Amino acid sequence: MVGVVLVAAMFQQPLPLPRSQSPIADTSMFKRLELPTPTSIREGSGRPGPAYWQQRVDYQVAATLDVSTHRVTGSQTVTYHNNSPDTLTYLWFQLDQNLFRDDSRGSFLASPDARFASEGFVGGIQLTNVQAIRGGGPAVRGRPAAREERAAIRPAVNGTMVRFDLDQPLPPRSSVKLAMEFAFNVPEHGADRMGRKQYDGSWLYEIAQWQPRAAVYDDVRGWNTEQYLGQGEFYREFGDWDVSITVPRDYVVLATGTLQNRAEVLTSEEIRRQDAALHSDSTIPIIAKAEAGSAATRPAGSSPTLTWHFKASNVHDVAWAAAPNFIWDASGWNGILMQSFYPPSADSGWHESTKMVRHTIKHYSEKWFQYPWPTAINIAGPVEGMEYPQIVFCSDGAVGPNLFDVTTHELGHEWFPMIVSSNERLYPWMDEGFNTFINIYSTLTYYKHPEVSGDSGQAAQLGMFMRSGLDVPIMTPADRINGQLLGVAGYFKPGGGLYILRHGMLGDTTRFDSAFREYIRRWAFHHPTPTDFFRTMEDNTGEDLSYFWRGWFFRTDRVDQSIDSVTTRDSAGVATSRLFLSMPGTLPMPVDLRVTFNDGTSDRMRLPVEIWYLGNKYIWIHHFAKPVTRVEIDPDENFPDVNRSNNAWPRTAGTPTP
Repeated sequence: MVGVVLVAAMFQQPLPLPRSQSPIADTSMFKRLELPTPTSIREGSGRPGPAYWQQRVDYQVAATLDVSTHRVTGSQTVTYHNNSPDTLTYLWFQLDQNLFRDDSRGSFLASPDARFASEGFVGGIQLTNVQAIRGGGPAVRGRPAAREERAAIRPAVNGTMVRFDLDQPLPPRSSVKLAMEFAFNVPEHGADRMGRKQYDGSWLYEIAQWQPRAAVYDDVRGWNTEQYLGQGEFYREFGDWDVSITVPRDYVVLATGTLQNRAEVLTSEEIRRQDAALHSDSTIPIIAKAEAGSAATRPAGSSPTLTWHFKASNVHDVAWAAAPNFIWDASGWNGILMQSFYPPSADSGWHESTKMVRHTIKHYSEKWFQYPWPTAINIAGPVEGMEYPQIVFCSDGAVGPNLFDVTTHELGHEWFPMIVSSNERLYPWMDEGFNTFINIYSTLTYYKHPEVSGDSGQAAQLGMFMRSGLDVPIMTPADRINGQLLGVAGYFKPGGGLYILRHGMLGDTTRFDSAFREYIRRWAFHHPTPTDFFRTMEDNTGEDLSYFWRGWFFRTDRVDQSIDSVTTRDSAGVATSRLFLSMPGTLPMPVDLRVTFNDGTSDRMRLPVEIWYLGNKYIWIHHFAKPVTRVEIDPDENFPDVNRSNNAWPRTAGTPTP
């Protein structure tokens, strides 16, 4: 007892450092991850703080599609709400169609026939008549209407961005309206994100990234002005959209939002079928295959064009599609209208689409966060797979499991980034990786497989990739990743990492699920950063996961665990075994063991990740009731161990070492 008292007394005062030494920096694998200092805007818990703010932008757009020239012309009034504490003297907008100019920066990064390139198409957006609008409004209580004043603004175009210098500063908590006109020619292959293609003799258009949209101004970086180079995606502000689209009379249009003028653009029978579909568990045809393209699908009238009017609330973009010969079917769930549109030539596989849409929306709503909008739409067309609020474009050639995979993936993006809106150009893993992760469980339930507790192949495949030497840090921006590695670095590795965290590291899926749901809830319709995600997961699970975030997301550390030897000493009938473990790798993980005894029976046990706190060697001393004949590390392959030749004792003769 005296010794304990003396030792305690030694540490009542800090020990003096030798004169020649400075404090030793913490270089441990478990060093606390250095993150930005918490503020009242973004708290240390990972929550948006009481001072959190973000901008809001509302759009009123009118556009016309000329199918003879494949050209969209339009005008829009944009109301920009400055909720920041800053006075703004200019606004940045995105001009994504400028990717297709022959002098665009993106044109120098990939061959013309690459997936996210132009295939030789030369286009770009024409932006004209930009004006700031101030004043105006209706008469109130007998007072005359305020006089509207307009000031011309000269656009300062910088590649796929444009700066509008305001005629007057925009103070905090105030708004400004901008009016502008735009036009562009629709490419056939719009970097595999939009475009047009002929089906059964008629053009089908998928229109996205089609008008000037405000860039994000946030508390982290101010204006986010990353160029659109093709491979990276988007970051936008939420708002309300009022969109009118004029097309030839024989065309059917679908878009983000709710159709406002059904009686003008649909027949009474189509309206009846759509209403029935909203309350139906099964798929109901709105325009059947035998009806597609016929004059009977269009309302009576002689006007050569029809204008389709849509409204959408609390979204950060709008996309739309149009064709004269769509098959259209739908069903409903929980007040949400699930819809599919596809050309007759795609009917052999796409008649299953609405069932897949319904399953996907229902599954993600029940497992993670309720889908907040009134419709979810799947479109068959030339785009292999692309997502926008409430609407996705999927490959016309996809059938069966391939159609389900692309449908459940693209619709998964309704949660990331359409609800939880991160900067996809800087952090592709925050939408693609999260979405890839939730796709695992959507697929398991659709095909009625039980939710597995093992790796489902995730860890083993990741271990193979990490051995390849091609690994890049997940935190790398999308446009800086080799296109051949984007699928792994942006999708599979972060998604697989979450799977490993849920099933392998935490050892309790309910803890992960609670934390992940809390992240979605906290940041729904907000702009989270990686820091907000890391902090929320730790705050809710009660774990310091710095070693995992650092090794898996910021670096390319590898998992390698080894059972080096086992010794047993029998004393007075008690067998004491010493298991000599080591960690040749640089990414620590818990150690799962299967210990087999001389009678053929075995036990499983877990050693916590903290066994590596003092270094990469650990001796586990344990009393077993029977002699140990074999020890295996991670027998279910829950972790992406890059070298499994050292995972068992005794070693198997001739075991190859990767």
